[in-house]
Amino acid sequence: MEDKSLGNILLEHTSLTEAQLEEGLIVQREKSIKLGEALVQLKFIRAEDILKAISIQLGIPYLSHLKTDEIPVEIVQRVPINFAKRNELIPMKKDGDEIEVAIADPINIHALDDLRILLGSPIRPIIASSVHITDAINDIYNRNTETNRAVMEDLTEENLDTIAQELEEPQDLLDASDEAPIIRLVNSLLFRAVKAKASDIHVEPFEKDLVVRFRIDGVLYDIMHPPKKVQNSVISRIKIMANLNIAEKRLPQDGRIRIKIAGKDIDIRVSTLPTSFGESVVMRLLDKSKVLLSMDTIGIVGENFKKVTELINKSHGIVLVTGPTGSGKTTTLYSMLSSINSSDLKIITVEDPVEYQLPGINQIQVNSNIDLTFAAGLRSILRQDPDVVMVGEIRDRETAEIAIQASLTGHLVISTLHTNDSASSVTRLIDMGVEPFLVASSVIAIMAQRLVRTVCKQCGTQYSPSQDEITQIGLNLKEMEGKLVYKAKGCPACMDTGYAGRTGIHEILPVDDEIRGMIMKNVESGRIKRRAMEKGMRTLREDGAQKVLDGETTIEEVLRVTQEDQVRSE
Repeated sequence: MEDKSLGNILLEHTSLTEAQLEEGLIVQREKSIKLGEALVQLKFIRAEDILKAISIQLGIPYLSHLKTDEIPVEIVQRVPINFAKRNELIPMKKDGDEIEVAIADPINIHALDDLRILLGSPIRPIIASSVHITDAINDIYNRNTETNRAVMEDLTEENLDTIAQELEEPQDLLDASDEAPIIRLVNSLLFRAVKAKASDIHVEPFEKDLVVRFRIDGVLYDIMHPPKKVQNSVISRIKIMANLNIAEKRLPQDGRIRIKIAGKDIDIRVSTLPTSFGESVVMRLLDKSKVLLSMDTIGIVGENFKKVTELINKSHGIVLVTGPTGSGKTTTLYSMLSSINSSDLKIITVEDPVEYQLPGINQIQVNSNIDLTFAAGLRSILRQDPDVVMVGEIRDRETAEIAIQASLTGHLVISTLHTNDSASSVTRLIDMGVEPFLVASSVIAIMAQRLVRTVCKQCGTQYSPSQDEITQIGLNLKEMEGKLVYKAKGCPACMDTGYAGRTGIHEILPVDDEIRGMIMKNVESGRIKRRAMEKGMRTLREDGAQKVLDGETTIEEVLRVTQEDQVRSE
């Protein structure tokens, strides 16, 4: 493929300018990557634009969406799943003697030749994105998996009583032959949750029914209501998978399930809690095969990216990431560590629990049963000669003081704290009993963050916002001049929500000499925040507004996530 001809096509069919193309060519040469990849990294064009340009260049059709329900299973089953995933391809349909194949890289002649031999038919390639192909592969190779409705139909009135009676005694659970519908129901729930990219599964018993809900992109959705009679059976099945005591129903329990679904290694944290109508179960899903996200892919971009990169390359000090539960703090810490991870740095973490394994990094799991707390782990870590230390969370004065001592003796410490904004983290540490002068001398920056849902690429529509919307989000008419923003619409691909996936919005408070002086005087956090804003700190809402202008999210979503913080700072 001639890069220049691809560049000309992009100039003709996209908003790419000559200057941007020149910059892309420079990055291409410097990083030894494809031109398209360079232009996408620079955010000049989208990955879809590259695929369309290649389609025009090679005269091969481009598909923006793959309809998996129309793909014949009998053809796909002749292609090994590992081959399909490795080469990012999937057969779509048979057209006469030829088989139409969706492929992410149509230049991969070897894969197409192997497929032709495998299927014994001529191959006609079409271009599709690797993301859509991977989703289609996972979907089609699990076409034979029972749907929830089909599994529910197995729970007929005739066998409900039998199953319930046989499962009264814990020891019968593994041997009960009539329990197959329960196994299928639980397996189906897990598969459906992974397919829907759910972060949590909630199994909640109420007086007259059992409710199953999924949390997807931070929002709970009602999924199904199995009969009340199978409540004990379903919960016992989950507890057995998590190696929990199924006879103990009066105390909360925690466990883990490790499974493989659609080629993905899934680690599930299981928590049970006794309620008035039975045990409530929450399962947190962690996709261990998922590539660890870099800082730019989780929303730390532009000026914030430069600030964070500068902070995590310092030799000592504490960098705090703050926000409520579920705001992506741990993922941010992991992305920071990944960006500085190298053979010349010794990095050690102490976490509760270790969520993802990071190659080249020593990770310690907190274990309260043997008194391995954050503080005890951190104290031991410092004897291991680390350069960078990650503490999963600062929960008490002892942990905070050891972290501060570590930072003052030449270590970079990154950690999280449960506070609502950046400035209130100072107050939180002082409330724990840490002296203000210790906070001032050790903390070098505090970053607050939230997660906002991103617009679904399939159905997001552009529009001109009203004056009221522009004012609410903190923009002005000059900034909005000639710009369109997205609003959520809804389609089957995004469960009619209008959103797919999430990204972060951030507020970075650098602790300079003036802010340090305010901390030592124990100044109220609101005044610290106002002074930081006067000095140029971009608030959560302002960062959210920028992501609205970039077409990543909507005004409504940013207002929803930052409403409480805006009221607090006014």
